[in-house]
Amino acid sequence: MTVVEAEFGGTRDLPALIGQMGLAARDASRQLATASADAKNTALRAAAAAIRADATQILAANAQDIATAEAAGLAAPQIDRARLDPDRLDAVARGLEDIADLDDPVGSTIAEWTRPNGLNIQRVRTPLGVVGVIYESRPNVTCDAGGLCLKAGNAVILRGGREAINTNRALHVAMVTGLRAASLPEASIQLIPTTDREAVGLMLRSAGLIDVIVPRGGKSLIARVQEEARMPVFAHLEGRCTVYVHAAADLDMARRITVNAKMRRTSICGSAETLLVDRAMADRLMKPILQDLFDAGCAVKGDAETVALDPRVQGADDADWDTEWLGPTISARLVDGIDQAIAHIRAHGSEHTDSIITEDDAAAEQFLTQVNSAIVMHNASTQYADGGEFGMGAEIGIATGKMHARGPVGVEQLCSFKYMVRGSGQARP
Repeated sequence: MTVVEAEFGGTRDLPALIGQMGLAARDASRQLATASADAKNTALRAAAAAIRADATQILAANAQDIATAEAAGLAAPQIDRARLDPDRLDAVARGLEDIADLDDPVGSTIAEWTRPNGLNIQRVRTPLGVVGVIYESRPNVTCDAGGLCLKAGNAVILRGGREAINTNRALHVAMVTGLRAASLPEASIQLIPTTDREAVGLMLRSAGLIDVIVPRGGKSLIARVQEEARMPVFAHLEGRCTVYVHAAADLDMARRITVNAKMRRTSICGSAETLLVDRAMADRLMKPILQDLFDAGCAVKGDAETVALDPRVQGADDADWDTEWLGPTISARLVDGIDQAIAHIRAHGSEHTDSIITEDDAAAEQFLTQVNSAIVMHNASTQYADGGEFGMGAEIGIATGKMHARGPVGVEQLCSFKYMVRGSGQARP
């Protein structure tokens, strides 16, 4: 029986369970800190193989979750984020294999120098220890977070949402199968077996057992974690992403990127929620982009000038500029050039991902320099805001804070560092 499956006298004793899981994770983290790259990679590849071998059972568990979510009347974006199909499940397995292919960050030298007195100093990456991940909807997080933490030498305690509880359990079985194949401690990747909200509070108060918390979910979850956590938090706020179409944009590129940024998958945090277009090019740029969006099934909330361009545009109110739609709706407005576009992003964005479409290199550099979001793009869809697309194998989330980790949180961001100082008898005068 694994730690996750433990029962206490036939009743659920959450404080005891979380405490036991924390202690087991702490012990596992000490073993993982010195585990070989080969062992970790073996576990990751074996977990990927288990996912493929158990695909029928995992998809059946997911179908059960989706049916429950639909019966409960969950919003369409939540259901979409929880849904797996054969392609999405295979992408989860490939993500683990991609993580295995990455260089092992643990023990790598970030910087090295020698002082005049002969002391050799190295800054070397080390694991964080125990990572707690609290997430909603997306079952792929079970494997992405488990795989990334393992590669970085960390133990992880996962607490998924009710939307995908059966899927998370099925995927966790595959991850444990991988650990067993590599003779690594099963407590390296643990899943809390309940969706009781009390478990979240217990995790947030487990300083000394959990070293860092990563929340992935809605605004209320992030706010609760930031307010109650007794340990550092890698927080990612709303993905209020913007596409700004500059006057010097190539029209075909602007149309293609805008529709992709909004409509490829509307429920993810990298989906564009706001469209800004230079006023001087309203007829040449905004009108055809609006047509493309409507053709793709997207609703548009716009300022008065955008409404005047197309009667299908609904008038936007003040709150619409601060809304993460997570569905087929976008806010659109005309701006007087790049300075006003940047000012709008500063006032209404969430410092997640913003993109400029332009053939003017100077304008692109101004945007890339002055927009202080975690990810800033030029001539690319905001849907690329993803650790896998960055070549990081996967991500544990997109951090929008400014400390330690920012943007996609991958294996390097799941490490801290220490200084190794080697001398030859030096004593400080």
